[in-house]
Amino acid sequence: MNNLYYQPKGFWLGDIMPYGKDGKFYLYDQRDNRNPGPLPICEPFGWDLACTTDFVHYKDFGEAIKRGNDDEQDQFIFAGSVFEAEGKVHAFYTGYNRNWEKEGKTSQVLLHAYSDNFKNWTKSAELVTLEPQEGYDKGDWRDPWVIWNDDKQEYLLILGTRLEGPKTQQTGRIVSFTSKNLTDWKFQGDFWAPNKYTMFEMPDLFKMGDWWYLVYTEYSDKSKTRYVMSKTIDGPWITPKDDAFDGRAYYAARTAFDGQRRVLFGWVATKENDDDLGTFQWGGAFIPHEVYQREDATLGVKPVDSLWNSFKNHRSIPDTTLTAKYGRNETLIIDNTEKFYIFESTIKFDSNTRDFSLRLFKDTETDESYEFLFSIVDNQLIFDKNPCFPWFQLMNKGLDRPLKLKAETEYNLKLIVDGTIFTLYIDGVALNVRGYKELGTGLAIAVNEGQLEFKNIKYSSEMK
Repeated sequence: MNNLYYQPKGFWLGDIMPYGKDGKFYLYDQRDNRNPGPLPICEPFGWDLACTTDFVHYKDFGEAIKRGNDDEQDQFIFAGSVFEAEGKVHAFYTGYNRNWEKEGKTSQVLLHAYSDNFKNWTKSAELVTLEPQEGYDKGDWRDPWVIWNDDKQEYLLILGTRLEGPKTQQTGRIVSFTSKNLTDWKFQGDFWAPNKYTMFEMPDLFKMGDWWYLVYTEYSDKSKTRYVMSKTIDGPWITPKDDAFDGRAYYAARTAFDGQRRVLFGWVATKENDDDLGTFQWGGAFIPHEVYQREDATLGVKPVDSLWNSFKNHRSIPDTTLTAKYGRNETLIIDNTEKFYIFESTIKFDSNTRDFSLRLFKDTETDESYEFLFSIVDNQLIFDKNPCFPWFQLMNKGLDRPLKLKAETEYNLKLIVDGTIFTLYIDGVALNVRGYKELGTGLAIAVNEGQLEFKNIKYSSEMK
């Protein structure tokens, strides 16, 4: 279990349907007990509810929307969205029956429930069923997101799907329905159809400043949460150079706004057999990212302030400058770290630097560690084990981010270590990873052919 990141006891957390209001966030989530297996997704589930204001303390209300029976459409309650309208709290969600899928029936449709208090829900007596339309895959039709389109004075519902045909074909798209009353819906066809990936999951649409942002998770081996942007809700949609928020381990993220903060709600997957060489599994722990808009209107992320500020008794570490004119130079800056801590530093490097790194849980005898490598020549942030001997020691496909840092420029680097989860932030870029081996206890920095400065270094393993 984790000390900081949210994971209900006895469960692995799946997709989160967040809603924010007046400084409070409601997390409607899926919980897998991994009984009896195999993965992905074991016993059928509905939606549970937890609430937080600070992303440190959570109140768990347990089951919110109950799943149906094994012979009903909502044997599983897959992802959807929660919003307030018409004097009620509404949930549009995906009803999925895996038995029906095996029988060749339509296995995924959209359903509706409502509530007066966010906690007690009633499924619509006359189910709002928005079934897969002709020409679209009947087994990939899910994750509705509903907003009010003020320009057209109507509700807009978008969802992820694909065209009929073999899943080797990359026909992923987002489609839309519109309604004036949340009951009568008209299918509008493709909302965004770039013909990328097998399909799209967890679409999310919001406006920040003058821009609209369409967030989605690619249904592929990389499984990254990405976004496109437009000056209008109808597009055209522009893809920024760095269109992701995190790496492979951070999945199915959606946003919510509480009136002050827009927060991204994703989960970091576990690995098979708790093994660095294992592949990522369905379900894990929730990690929030606070989303902000850069000057060029692209989106960056950072730790939620209330979470980061929940630590106390920070230990100051002396400033360190490393120089390596030819080759590589390294120094240990902390001898003995805990398995749960935060680390922060202001960093700067010169124009000769090829790369530098932050090495976690370093064993000073074997030189083994986990490593975040900042490649200046490749404009990339990469996570791996170092040294990877005998080759290779960690399955890290997708555990990288594009990162273009400038020489002689100061950057703030933040790191959160919570058991096997390591979360790194720099210049609006985040990377979540897992590391399971017990190596050493040291924290080191290294530079390759250049000069590196670490100053204003702080470390804490205590929470308020």
